[in-house]
Amino acid sequence: MNLFKVALLQIAPCGNLNDNLKKGIEFCRKAKEKGSDIALFPEMFSCGYDIYNRPFEVWEKDAIPKDDEFVKAFSKLAAELDMAIGITFLEKHSPLPRNTLTLFDRHGKEVFTYAKIHTCDFGVENNLSPGDDFYVGDLDTKSGVVKVGAMICYDREFPESARILMLKGAEIILVPNACPMEINRLSQLRGRAYENMTGIATCNYPEPVPDCNGHSSAFDGVAYLPELSCSRDTCIMEADGSEGIFLAEFDMDMIRDYRNREVHGNAYRKVSKYTLITENTVNAPFIRANRRKEI
Repeated sequence: MNLFKVALLQIAPCGNLNDNLKKGIEFCRKAKEKGSDIALFPEMFSCGYDIYNRPFEVWEKDAIPKDDEFVKAFSKLAAELDMAIGITFLEKHSPLPRNTLTLFDRHGKEVFTYAKIHTCDFGVENNLSPGDDFYVGDLDTKSGVVKVGAMICYDREFPESARILMLKGAEIILVPNACPMEINRLSQLRGRAYENMTGIATCNYPEPVPDCNGHSSAFDGVAYLPELSCSRDTCIMEADGSEGIFLAEFDMDMIRDYRNREVHGNAYRKVSKYTLITENTVNAPFIRANRRKEI
């Protein structure tokens, strides 16, 4: 069995960058002790997603560049531990900060940097610059290459996010998160995994971090197995609300075999009928005054 082990670091932030760094390093070391191939942080861990109930002019100062020592520390740590790390941070960027994930492989090499595309423009994230693309990279593991993509929190609410990652070859999608993971949001992740035959690993903040409840989760997307007479539960792990490291083990051989023979994903799509999806027009009842138009 070829297992890809994802450590979901469901941990609370400390209130400042330096303490978050120390805690992040500590938990990455613990993740390595559990045999993890990768450690994933919740959304915007550098500042603990502390952008609500503070003026933009205040929390904007928490933004750090991609080459900040905080980020580089996890590159060095990845190489030291021989374990990939997906570190999240409020990125200093022009004209506005970004909500960012940088994925380092087990050699400390950057695989990609992804900034959240579907910013929550109905709230304070209207003060963030959206990302410019979805990325999939080859993540070198001791068991071979795994094709990994990423989306962040609200991205999951748009089927197109996971779909474009699947079309770019993603086998596993990493999802940093910062919101209550209740049945409907978990159902969205289940659906994204099912319809794309793609594994999805989501890391959330624990209770009692404001507006968060833990329940980090993993879905492998494998709904049917030949030896079973009915469909199976694609949820392979769901955490409780507590702080800790929760390990999701993806059976890559099973996922790849399933993707090679099942009917979902890309085999039977009718792309010529989907042109309306790419139009940039919004009609009632979905018109919102604070919507940002795409360039």
